[in-house]
Amino acid sequence: MKLHEYQAKEILARYGVPVPPGKVAYTPEEADRIAKEFGKTVVIKAQVHVGGRGKAGGVKLAEPHEAKEVAGRILGMNIKGLTVKKVLVAEAVDIAKEYYAGLILDRASQRVVLMVSKEGGVDIEEVAARNPEAIIKYPIDPHKGLRPFEAREIVKRAGLEGNLNKLAAVLVQLYNAYVGVDAFLAEINPLVVTTDGQIVAADAKIDLEDNALYRHPDLAELREVEAEHPLEIEASNYGFAYVKLDGDVGIIGNGAGLVMYTLDLVNRAGGKPANFLDIGGGAKADVVYNAVKLVARDPDVKGIFINIFGGITRADEVAKGVIRALEEGLLTKPVAMRVAGTAEEEAKRLLEGKPIYMYPTSIEAAKAIVAMVGGQE
Repeated sequence: MKLHEYQAKEILARYGVPVPPGKVAYTPEEADRIAKEFGKTVVIKAQVHVGGRGKAGGVKLAEPHEAKEVAGRILGMNIKGLTVKKVLVAEAVDIAKEYYAGLILDRASQRVVLMVSKEGGVDIEEVAARNPEAIIKYPIDPHKGLRPFEAREIVKRAGLEGNLNKLAAVLVQLYNAYVGVDAFLAEINPLVVTTDGQIVAADAKIDLEDNALYRHPDLAELREVEAEHPLEIEASNYGFAYVKLDGDVGIIGNGAGLVMYTLDLVNRAGGKPANFLDIGGGAKADVVYNAVKLVARDPDVKGIFINIFGGITRADEVAKGVIRALEEGLLTKPVAMRVAGTAEEEAKRLLEGKPIYMYPTSIEAAKAIVAMVGGQE
């Protein structure tokens, strides 16, 4: 479950992370009142559950007398299929340095991994593609948590400048918040060092682990179905594990680990995944058909990568679902596919002669689909 920026900041503040003062406005008049209360330059930020708000024009600086007009332009905007119904009006900060700090669960190491970079203020995927050495990754021992001396060492390794003790403290507080609310993802981007040396979380993102929401009924109440992407709502109706992302390569796989691996392959090939979609184990043809239908309908998707390892999922059932989507005219975009395992040969025979590009390995398929949609090979 995704949280809005203002909700994520409220959680971080609860755990001691410094955040700029801010309030939510639903109308231009409310934004005007809030900005005048602050009496200084504010930043007005669209509150929608997608990235790229700034690039879409959903984040603007404004003086108090400009807030009403600026908020009026942002409210009602359509950003990647979502209508902006509220904005965060927050005090602007004087930025000296922008850093990135984030936590995510790494299923391979079975640990929460802390990621820190001195290149903040941009998508971490861009940094990973352009300069992966700039991201310091540190798996955290779940029995010991993130200890202050470890956080200080990470800050030094990442080359961050400013009050290292304060920066390290924020990393520990971010970890405590992540564990405390059972998050799946938590990011501060940018983590700002101000011109007067203060450390502030200028932006924040938290995604909660749905399976742990029963432990947090107060947070479960924050879910706004109408604020979620229509494709994510539809996916939940199908029972898919689906997350909308910012790229143009649609991803379908079976098993969370394989899907995460597939996303990494596309990133390494120079592309950007448009989604995470796990059809689960033992998926039949109708499940695959619904997955293909869902991904193909995403206007951001320029090509689809289907990566299947047949265990309890039979590859021939996957092929039948894909063929049905083809016959109904749903697949008008290029499809790269890799199948292996149970009923692999049957699947290949069924797909023979069909307009599906088949590849023997996941790496080859990833490079091919990225090239097809116009990325780097």
